[in-house]
Amino acid sequence: MFLKKPTHRVFDYTPRFYDPEKDEEERRKRRLGFRRNRKLKSKRVRSPLVWLLFVLFVLYLYLKLAGII
Repeated sequence: MFLKKPTHRVFDYTPRFYDPEKDEEERRKRRLGFRRNRKLKSKRVRSPLVWLLFVLFVLYLYLKLAGII
C-alpha cells in the first residue's frame, strides 16, 4: 500500500553491427503494424454450447429449405 510498485527496466541498447537498410525496413514494418506476436494469433477456444447452437441452426435451415418443416 505504501510501497512503490516495481516496474520493468528499459534499456537503450545499440547493436554492434548496425545495418541502416535493415533498420529502415524494421521501422517501416513497425509503422504499418506488422508484428510477429504469436500470443495474439493463438486460437480462441469456443464454447461447446456455441457449436451446438450453430449445428442446430444449420440443421433447422436445411430442414426448412428441404420442405420437411
